[in-house]
Amino acid sequence: MGRMSLFNSPLLLGFEHFERTLDRANRAASDGYPPYNIEKVAEDALRITLAVAGFARDDLSIVLEENQLVIRGRQAKDDDRVYVHRGIAARQFQRAFVLADGIEVEGAELENGLLHVDLVRPQPATVARSIEIKSATDIPDGSSGSGIAVDVTGETESSASMTDESVD
Repeated sequence: MGRMSLFNSPLLLGFEHFERTLDRANRAASDGYPPYNIEKVAEDALRITLAVAGFARDDLSIVLEENQLVIRGRQAKDDDRVYVHRGIAARQFQRAFVLADGIEVEGAELENGLLHVDLVRPQPATVARSIEIKSATDIPDGSSGSGIAVDVTGETESSASMTDESVD
């Protein structure tokens, strides 16, 4: 018997991407290694911190695949050591975080066994410019009868006064 999914309904065609994203997030959440924190460090910035004690910088990789941040760790085998007791886990891992649209990875730093990955959501610059509205009788050579210049901030410039200030 196949597994049940919310997306198996014939009314939900084209949602396979969401199902795959949810499956990946569920698989990543089921394994608790390595532990991590997600911290809001500013209004538009987050920091993911993973506890990766014992991993060197060369043992770690961070890849952004579509909107998914994938952090992998793999330690090289040290066959020269003979352990009497081995209690420190030295296993490979993979952690995946699904990022919202617009989130960018700013950088990463390894410090005292903690891997910090900084994320930022840049604020779009707002630029106001005036757009001229031409009438249907305007001639393509540039000479026109009456034109209205509309400022996208909601203000209008015209020889005739306009009372409605809402511009969509």
